[in-house]
Amino acid sequence: MYKTYIKPLIDFLVAFMALLIISPLLFVITFLLALANNGKPFFFQKRPGENGRIFRIVKFKTMTDEKDSNGNLLPDSNRLTAVGKFVRKTSIDEIPQLWNVLKGEMSIVGPRPLLPEYLGIYNERQEKRHLVRPGITGWAQVNGRNAISWNQKFEYDVWYVEHLSFGLDLKILLKTVKKVLVSEGINTANMATTEPFNGRN
Repeated sequence: MYKTYIKPLIDFLVAFMALLIISPLLFVITFLLALANNGKPFFFQKRPGENGRIFRIVKFKTMTDEKDSNGNLLPDSNRLTAVGKFVRKTSIDEIPQLWNVLKGEMSIVGPRPLLPEYLGIYNERQEKRHLVRPGITGWAQVNGRNAISWNQKFEYDVWYVEHLSFGLDLKILLKTVKKVLVSEGINTANMATTEPFNGRN
C-alpha cells in the first residue's frame, strides 16, 4: 500500500511544495548556468524508470560542451565550470528532477536512474532496481554515492527495493541532508564524475 498509493502522493506534495519554496534560488542558478554554458542551463538525457520505461531526466548543466581539435568532448574535469562545481558540490544540480517527480516519472527516494545502455548488461539481481521508480536520492547515495563501486551501488539499490518502507525513506532523506551539508561522496577518486558501468565493475 505504501509503495502504490502513499509514496506517490507524498512525492507529489513534497516536490510541489519544494519547487514553490525554492523557486527564487532556481531562478538565480538558472541564470548563472546560462551565462557559464552559452545559454544552456539545463541538461536533458534519456533514462530508464520503473520497469525500464524510458523518460527524459532534467538536471542543471554543470559542464560545457567544449571539444578538442578532433571534435571530441574534452575530459569532464576540463569542462566543469566554476559555478558548475558549486552546483554539483551542493547537489543543487539534482533539484530540477523535482519536475520529473511531479510528472510521476521519479520518486524523491529510490535507486538513481542510470543510462539506457546499461539495461542489457545488468545481471538478474541488479535488474531488480527497476521494480520501483528511480529517485533523486537513494540508499546507495547516502552510503557512498560516487565514491563506491558499481557492484556496491547495485547491492544497496536492490536492498532498498527489498526493504522499501516509509521509515526507510525518511531515514534516507535525513542522511541525505547530512551528506549534502558535508559534501561527501560527490566524485570518484581523482575523477570529476564516476566511470561508466561495463557489466563487471
